[in-house]
Amino acid sequence: MRAFFTLLHRYFGLTIAGFLVVTGLTGAIISWDHELDDWLNPHLLDATTTGTPMSATALAEEVERQYPQVEVTYYELSVEPGHAYYYWVEPRVNPDTGELYKPGFNQIYVDPVSGEILGKREWGAVWPITTENFVSFLYKLHFSLHIPEFMGTDHWGLWLLGVIALTWTIDCFIGFYLTLPKRQRNTQVRSATNTESGSYWQRWKPAWKIRWSGGRTKLNFDLHRAFGLWTWVLLFIIAFTGFSLNLYREVFFPVMSMMSDVTPTPIDQRTPSGHDNPIAPGYDLTKAIALGQQAGADKGWSQPVNSVWYAREFGIYRIEFFTAAEGHGAGGVGHKAVFLDAKSGELLGDFTPWKGTAADLFVQAQFPLHSGRILGLPGRILISIMGLVIAMLSITGVIIWYKRYKARSARKVSQEATSAELPVGIQRS
Repeated sequence: MRAFFTLLHRYFGLTIAGFLVVTGLTGAIISWDHELDDWLNPHLLDATTTGTPMSATALAEEVERQYPQVEVTYYELSVEPGHAYYYWVEPRVNPDTGELYKPGFNQIYVDPVSGEILGKREWGAVWPITTENFVSFLYKLHFSLHIPEFMGTDHWGLWLLGVIALTWTIDCFIGFYLTLPKRQRNTQVRSATNTESGSYWQRWKPAWKIRWSGGRTKLNFDLHRAFGLWTWVLLFIIAFTGFSLNLYREVFFPVMSMMSDVTPTPIDQRTPSGHDNPIAPGYDLTKAIALGQQAGADKGWSQPVNSVWYAREFGIYRIEFFTAAEGHGAGGVGHKAVFLDAKSGELLGDFTPWKGTAADLFVQAQFPLHSGRILGLPGRILISIMGLVIAMLSITGVIIWYKRYKARSARKVSQEATSAELPVGIQRS
């Protein structure tokens, strides 16, 4: 059995190693995505005009007037002083061709006071890599590898890395099992071993240590095994949440729904129309905000509406309630929100962070756990360190395999040479 799991660990590891190096290193960097973006792109994100900010919704409408090929699908109604409004935009359908326009950008930044457009950029663009898209390039590389759309979907990268993460999750258990001491088959041998080396823990203890002065081969092996043990819980969390986030609609949520009492959001309950087939809303942003504000008031929520997202593949508005100073919400899970049907204006449901059944909380925790934001700043630091650890474990694992592969090849050549030199009739089988 151990030989089988050793073989499985070897080939699982070789299959996923390259992907984990990429996702580990990019994950270490994008833990600081907002800070890096602020530092690299002050010309987009900083607003210097003093005075009273204009209505973010009025400026959203102005953006759509100036760029009729796009529609605003997300923006925040207020920002902290010195920050620009930013608008996420998506292409409209060209009535002449029935296909989406290709505007070459999906974000627009506007000075809140003057209304001046500070710039626009393509979030996640592959080339050319500039200061404006560097962070988003890494972010998209991290979760989808920039695999382009084909066969009518752009989810191939998500699905591939979801499968890689699931394989990694299984391999976490295999790797842990292989660090355990081998069982003694003979009772007398086992008794003697226990007398000489103490308890089972004493036989397992070396696996947790690094032999810094034992030579490069031993050091490489110990780094792989010991770091894997000391960080095992975090490795498992990152692997599992990587799977759950990338295969959320396809696998994770359906399985959770079968196993436990999980509450689906209105978006979970609808089938997407497809990226190239957006659903046109039946009313504008101003009405969506008003309907959302009323729904929040009916629930007794005191926070103001501060963001509007139109999920145009589902025909749903998501209206969030928070202040500009509250950032990304409670532990990275988001803010209170209501969902509105974009055709009828009907209230479809609501969301409150860290509320619901145990299964709901588990589902909500996936991104906060994966990003480390569940622990705030210390969690983000930890995830950055773990990104480097993941890359190191992948590289040391490949080195272990390569050295053993070379050793096996050398033994095979030596055995063949020895067999060739033996007299006929006594050659080894």
